[in-house]
Amino acid sequence: MKIALSQLNMHVGNIEENTTKIVFCIKKAQQFNADLIVFPEMAICGYPPLDLLTYREFTSECHQAIENIARICTDIGAVIGSPSFNPEKEGKNLYNSAYFLADGKIRSIHHKTLLPNYDVFDEFRYFEPNRNFDIVEYKGKRIALTICEDLWFEQVFHNDFFNKKLYSIDPVQKLMALQPDFLINISASPFAYTKVQEKKDVFARTAEKYNLPVFMVNQVGANTDLIFEGGSLVVNAKGELFDQSARFEEDFQIYGLNEVMETPAHGTNTAATPAIKLIFQALVLGIRDFFIKTGFTRALIGLSGGLDSAVTTVLAAEALGHENVHCAFIPSEFTSELSGADAKKLAGNLNVSLDEIPIDNLINSFSQTLKPVFDDLPENSTEENIQARIRGTILMSLANKFGLILLNTSNKSELATGYSTLYGDTAGALSVLGDLYKSQVYELAHYINRNRIIIPESTITRPPSAELKKDQKDTDSLPEYEILDKILFRYIEHQNDIAGIVDEGFEVELVKEVVNMVNSSEYKRQQFPPILRVSSKSFGYGRRIPLVARL
Repeated sequence: MKIALSQLNMHVGNIEENTTKIVFCIKKAQQFNADLIVFPEMAICGYPPLDLLTYREFTSECHQAIENIARICTDIGAVIGSPSFNPEKEGKNLYNSAYFLADGKIRSIHHKTLLPNYDVFDEFRYFEPNRNFDIVEYKGKRIALTICEDLWFEQVFHNDFFNKKLYSIDPVQKLMALQPDFLINISASPFAYTKVQEKKDVFARTAEKYNLPVFMVNQVGANTDLIFEGGSLVVNAKGELFDQSARFEEDFQIYGLNEVMETPAHGTNTAATPAIKLIFQALVLGIRDFFIKTGFTRALIGLSGGLDSAVTTVLAAEALGHENVHCAFIPSEFTSELSGADAKKLAGNLNVSLDEIPIDNLINSFSQTLKPVFDDLPENSTEENIQARIRGTILMSLANKFGLILLNTSNKSELATGYSTLYGDTAGALSVLGDLYKSQVYELAHYINRNRIIIPESTITRPPSAELKKDQKDTDSLPEYEILDKILFRYIEHQNDIAGIVDEGFEVELVKEVVNMVNSSEYKRQQFPPILRVSSKSFGYGRRIPLVARL
């Protein structure tokens, strides 16, 4: 049996375009005499469709598309992910399903058992879990079909106290009792730099435990904040990686089942790929797909001469092309000459356009206008925030006038601690670095400069500053990033409490101060643009903290 894996970049809600891609790949597989072709989870509608699933017309269009595709599957079988209707009166109206198409019709429908209900996932809002298990019999082979988390039972759900009752059934174990010849898993598993090896280990353990090959097809591409890396896998019955598809791009591969079963593994070991390289590729894909799928072409960035805006500009130029990136340098009396020089040097290195728009007159105008109301009160962060909001207004004005999309340049350390100005440096349609701590932004800058100097060295080496008052440094308001980020990572990603962080060697008062900054800044984060997610716990939908909670 020849099995084609079609790793595609699906556009959420664009059923017509997704169907066209699927049909093209089926015809391609037919030309190569493939017996079976496999597509990702929710390939028909893209993942995640969220509340589009609440519209019956939407799901009906998905089903109609599946029926149309089935008609061309006369000499080939196809496995395609799509929502399907629950014919029973009880439970949710929909299943998350894998359709098996052959002989010009829908031969069978197989539903997802383990519905993720954590972090960015909320599948219980829409889907009913599967309770029936059967095997696909096709061309003399018995095939087990699973969907994404259905392979993660032992890793995640079995050890989850809150889900033990709900997830008392291991779907793979149930399917293995039916004696399949191999297992197919269709996935839409988002990228997280902390989970790359863990994903491969899950498939390897499953293949080895049940002594049968596993074929996994993962979605690739970005849908708003979620980035899918692809990296579809073929694992032999010994649990060895036989082959892996490309990361962060579409791919199409055909494998002979006998070859996978009998030939020693020859897959490339990608476990050693540096995390920072994967993060770079993920962010570039995230930016590119955001623009393609929203129909915009040109980006705007407030280029300050600092590290964050420099890295964001490089990523945007890589994703969109230098001709589609425009920058604005907006200096005040507190902006250093070095910042201006670095901004211009970076723009020159990337060949991106740059406007310089000084704002001293605007700052003075605000000061004079507010003077009677402020009544000679001493200056504080209010005056700093006014500068940030003037910049935000100018950037949004440029975006509106010229049809540009403003990219936000704030990092995760700033977001976590509230070191940002609402309606100022929080402005933008998409946050590029909002899931990277400052120390990771430094690492990304060094990666960018690995072959030649793109970001000026002085941008990387000088102390970071918002430059909103004389001789200002970030450390005036924050601990050193090297220490701060370690505390933040333990509090946000690991969800440790103060005592647990202190037990790891951090000073108790410092931990309390940092945790208080995080907790008191939730109101800012809930007004922040979507953040490209590259970690296991990003701000946004995956971290839902009550705004008025007392913590």
